[in-house]
Amino acid sequence: MERITEAFVWPVRDPEWALKIVIIGLIALIPIIGWINGIGWMLASLDRLRSGEERLAAGNFRHIGRGARVFVVELVYALVVVALGLIFYVPGILIAVNQSHSAGNPGLIALAILLNLAALGVVALGSLVYTFLLPAAILATEAGGIAAGLRIGAVVRRSRANPINTLIAGLMLIAASFVSSIGAIACGIGVIFTAPYALAMQAWIIRSFEIGTPSGQSE
Repeated sequence: MERITEAFVWPVRDPEWALKIVIIGLIALIPIIGWINGIGWMLASLDRLRSGEERLAAGNFRHIGRGARVFVVELVYALVVVALGLIFYVPGILIAVNQSHSAGNPGLIALAILLNLAALGVVALGSLVYTFLLPAAILATEAGGIAAGLRIGAVVRRSRANPINTLIAGLMLIAASFVSSIGAIACGIGVIFTAPYALAMQAWIIRSFEIGTPSGQSE
């Protein structure tokens, strides 16, 4: 993982990087399909890195099929995190609504607040865990399909095989997410550029994780 920080700069080594990123960014504006294509493009760029070619994959619609499986896996994990949060959030809301129709019991109101805070905490913690497991989940999905990506035991074992490797990859994915959000925060439309750039970073991060934790270590 010694070259992991190069995730920030490797995309610009491709002479056509700006055009490819803008094309993928524009395609990503299409709901769901556009993001699936972006994931597939990231995986195609990962293939380029595996072959030793530091060039981004072509910017087009041909990556939808490649990205579909990973999209499903990521969606399932996200829904699990949300469901865990709802276990605390729904009772808190029900208590709050019930108390709004009466004089209000201070103890129940406090309980509702605590449940809502617990929901936020569970979602935040779950999202963090999901981020650190993401490289292993993506590689498992690529190798064995959706079922392999959702085999949480194997995903966790691969992530634990080299904790430092997983930690660095997770932190870099958080940095990539920040890069992705800059476009939306700064000027909205800038996300067309920053979101696919973050995906390109993700390809490098996952490749670095893959080198550091070969699949054999997950057994």
